[in-house]
Amino acid sequence: MIIPAIVWSLLLYSCKEVTFPVTQPAGISPLKEIPAALQARYSTRDKATGETGDTLIVESWGYHFKDKEDTDWLGQGRLSDSLVVKYYQNYYFINFKEGDQWVLRVIKQRSTGSLDFMAIDIQDDSKRKEILRKISRKMTVKQFDNNEYTFYQINPNTDQLMALIKDGFFTGIELRKIK
Repeated sequence: MIIPAIVWSLLLYSCKEVTFPVTQPAGISPLKEIPAALQARYSTRDKATGETGDTLIVESWGYHFKDKEDTDWLGQGRLSDSLVVKYYQNYYFINFKEGDQWVLRVIKQRSTGSLDFMAIDIQDDSKRKEILRKISRKMTVKQFDNNEYTFYQINPNTDQLMALIKDGFFTGIELRKIK
């Protein structure tokens, strides 16, 4: 099924990523645990079929997935030196370490409890050049090739990072809170 693949690729990292040299937003202290407001079960729903995908379970220590048969799969992420969560201006910033790069996912919680789960999506070759060109007008973009991965590193200050979010560079999917 394509939905779990989308969620998983959003949570971890893809072959081409915008990365950061430090956790984001820079200068903001990391959370020691996931806040109770985020601790829940979430899933995606295919708009065409209405079918529900696998379940993302967020707990105080991190996250894990369960499939439709309630079996854990794809491992888990625990808060650590390589998984850092920060909170700033009503956004949660999920930072994953990959080598010497930090991959970022941004979460905005809706009033319903559901989550907007976002990243700078540069997987599409035709869109990547345009997105990177627009970002490079605002800050330096450095390209790093690491085996099968290509990283485009930026180093925004906090105001620049928030501008990238507000200007729509971060896009994604809705993770619906399961009641």
